[in-house]
This record gives sequence, C-alpha cells and structure tokens, in this order.
Amino acid sequence: MVVTLDLDDCTSNPSTRRTLSNLSLAVAKCKKVVVVTGAGISCSCGIPDFRSSDGLYALVKQQYPDIVLKGRDLFDASLFRDPTSTSVFYTFISQLKRSIDSASPSPTHRFIKTLDTKRKLLRSYTQNIDALEERAGLVGSSSEEVRTNGKGKAKIKVKEVRNVQLHGDIHRVRCTFCSAEFSCTEEHLGQFNTGIPPDCPECITRSKARIARSARALKVGTLRPAIVLYDEPHPLGDDIGSMQSADISRKPDMLIIMGTSLKVHGFKKLVKDFARAVHDSAPSSSPINARKMTGKVIFVNKTPPGAEWEGIIDYHVIGETDKWAERVVEEWKKLRPADWEVQKKLVTTGDVETSGALSVAKDITNTITQGKGKGGKRKPGSAPARREHVLLLDDLSTLPPLPPSPGSPGKRRQSDCHYDVECSPSKKRDAGDKREGVVLKERGLLFGSTTKAKSSEVNDFDLGSDMPLSKVSKAAKVRMPKAKVEVVVEPPLVPKRASRKRKLIIEQDR
Repeated sequence: MVVTLDLDDCTSNPSTRRTLSNLSLAVAKCKKVVVVTGAGISCSCGIPDFRSSDGLYALVKQQYPDIVLKGRDLFDASLFRDPTSTSVFYTFISQLKRSIDSASPSPTHRFIKTLDTKRKLLRSYTQNIDALEERAGLVGSSSEEVRTNGKGKAKIKVKEVRNVQLHGDIHRVRCTFCSAEFSCTEEHLGQFNTGIPPDCPECITRSKARIARSARALKVGTLRPAIVLYDEPHPLGDDIGSMQSADISRKPDMLIIMGTSLKVHGFKKLVKDFARAVHDSAPSSSPINARKMTGKVIFVNKTPPGAEWEGIIDYHVIGETDKWAERVVEEWKKLRPADWEVQKKLVTTGDVETSGALSVAKDITNTITQGKGKGGKRKPGSAPARREHVLLLDDLSTLPPLPPSPGSPGKRRQSDCHYDVECSPSKKRDAGDKREGVVLKERGLLFGSTTKAKSSEVNDFDLGSDMPLSKVSKAAKVRMPKAKVEVVVEPPLVPKRASRKRKLIIEQDR
C-alpha cells in the first residue's frame, strides 16, 4: 500500500510531519541511495516538462497549429521520415537549447550533489537532456571527462559516471552517418533554427581526402542533437546496462524517484528493477522508526502514481521536489549536526620566514562515522571516533610566526662540511692514527736466509703481516714435537768363506 504524504499538511497534521521527519532521517542514515529523476525537477529552472498543461507538448501545438502533429510525435524517431516534421523538430530544439543555456541548477539538483558529497549517492539516473546535474557538479555519461580513447568495448569510464543521462544531452550534436559527436555551438543553433541541419565536418574531411587520391567520394551525413528519441536505441546502451547491473549488485538501501510520471516503458523497467533490489536489502526487524524507513521507495511528484505501482512505491510525497529536498536538508542538519561540521584547512600566505599569517584554503565537511553498532548505539568495546586535530581560529593574526625554513642541502655552510679530520680517510692517516710500529728485523721473509736467525725466530716465522709477532696468539703457532733420532748402521751379511779371505787381506796389508 502506498502511503501518501502532502507537504502542505505538515503544519496541521502531526502524523504527516512525524513521518516526513523520519524519511529525512532515513535519507541521512542510508549509505547507498539511488536517485531517478524526470523533467519535473527542472521546472523551477524555467524549463517546461512534457505532459503537463504548460509542458513541451502543449508548447509545440501552440507554435505550430497548422501542422497535424502531436507533441509526442515531435520526439519520436519516425519524424525523420517527413521533411516537414524534421524541419519543425530542428527549429523547436534550437529554441529549447537557448532556454536551457539560460537556466541554472535547482535546489533538487544541489540536493543530489549533496548526497554525492556525503558519499551516500550510489548513482543518479535521469530522463532529462538539459545536463543541469553536470552544472551542479555531477559528472554525466555524455561528458568529455568519461570518454575513452581505447579500442575496448566500453565507450565511457563507467566508474567515473555519477549521473546517467538516459535520453542523451542536448549540448552535443551527433552525425547521422558516421556517429561522430561534437559540442553544440552557436553556429549549429543558427542552422537548426532555419530548419536545415548542418553537414558533418568529419564526413566532409574524409570525402575530400578520398577525392584527392582519385577515389570515390563518400556520403556526407548531417548533424542532429545528440538526444535519444522514442523507439530509438541509445548509443551507450551497453555501458548503461553494465552500470545498472553493477548498481543492483551493490544492494542499494533506498530509491528516490522525483519529477517523473513513469510513463516510458524502458524507464519503468529500470525503476522496478531498482525497487526490487531495495526491498530485498531492507532489514527484517527494525524497532527504530528511522531504521524502519530504510529499504523503502520514495516517490516525490505532484501527480500520484498509477495502479501498477502498488506494492512497488512505499511513500508518495505530494508537492514540488525543490520544497521536499530543502526540507530534507534542513531536518538533516538538525537531527545529525555532526555530518555538517566543517574543518578549515589553513595555509600560509606570503613569505614563510617573515610572515605568520594563514588563510583558509579549503572547507572539509565532516564525514567521520562513529563506531556504532546496530540501532545507532556505540558498542561497549568500541573506541570513540577519532578526529584530526585541526586548528580552528577566527582571528588568524594571533598565530605566532613560523620558524625559518632549513637551508638547501646543496648550499651547506663550510663549517658543516662532512669532509673533516674525523671522517676523511686521507686526513685521518695524515693526522696520525698512531699504530704500534713493527721492526723490520722481526719480520720474516718468505724466501730469505734464516741461517743467522735465532732458533726462536724460526718458530715465529711470519709471512709479512704488519702485526708484531709478540701479539700473535699462542694458539696460532705450530710447535714441532721434540724427538731424538739415532742412526744404526748394520754391516751386510758376508758368507764365512768371504769373511776369511777378507781377514787374510787385511792381515797382509798390515
């Protein structure tokens, strides 16, 4: 069942006022809000909607009463079949573009930007072609910032898009032949106003290049507004489908629908898919009223929704979208003032060494989430939220002067030179790190003569080390064991006969 709330009954009906306050608090507490908007949010900017009594369809009939053409047919893809309807379309679009250029974002556009600044906006989807969301600070799907120059399938950077333009952008023109896009300039509007579309410069350049090399000329397309008409495919349809699937998988906790009558078939399917995802993410049991509002679908429009939206839309707020958006922001500031605290970032102005004056460079909105559990109460073991120590002063002239900045390392003073006596190897050697001298007589030579050396010097033979022999450890010396060697010479065995003859010879000699 859809709960209807009238903004004009807030002062007289306490129940309506209490329910609207709970809705405002729920918006402040939700973290993944999907916003879907239509032409109703731009009415306060001076841009008419489509189906109201003073909308675009009625305006077309007033300007062109002799042409048998319904207002909806002027935004249908079949109008390009008839030259008359095509001429009327270009003339009307040029007038609409000039009125959009003089418009400025409404409080509803700024409310969507506030949700994005507070990191509560999952993404915004709009049927509008005025691109006022981008002027408010939301990067649109038709923006030059999200265009990709690679050869991949994706034409835009999906993660950087904050506002999906479902029906295109009137500030750009597209070629009917090569699909090249350009920014809509004053020259284009002048030609559109005459009912004759301008030729595509990209097609003209390629055709002239072929003619220069004696090739057949190419067909030259015409430029048209880069908006999506009824029964016409979207050039970024694949990218929009991937963004929708990604947002549904992230489980949004609130859906806000503003300024649309929910009549377009494709748009209705998108809203129903998001509403189903929001209801699936709703908490099962919520004792607190604000938590009970999460996982709900809010519809803000002057006209009520149809019977087919029973069970899909939870709350219908009757009234202008600007009035409801301003009320939500006002109650948000009262109920949760910590979300709106501003920290000032200070920077120095002038010379750092002589001036101590500071100026505010940036205001940072507080987005600190306190360590709370379910129900909004802090857990017993959780630590309180940490805040940066930021200096907040009204009178910046009372601050003390800053200390002088250190000099450059390349401009070090001579007294601070690191090549001093204590560090330089050459100066340390010259200064005389006195070492114990070594007598050359006590140094052994590898191939020297040791005949005149003492017996003690033979055992302490050194291979040319600079260290004195007296400091060599005893464990490093090799001592030979002392042993006596006796040589015993035995005469050879001589036969008896030979021994006798030897005795005779000896005696004769004597």
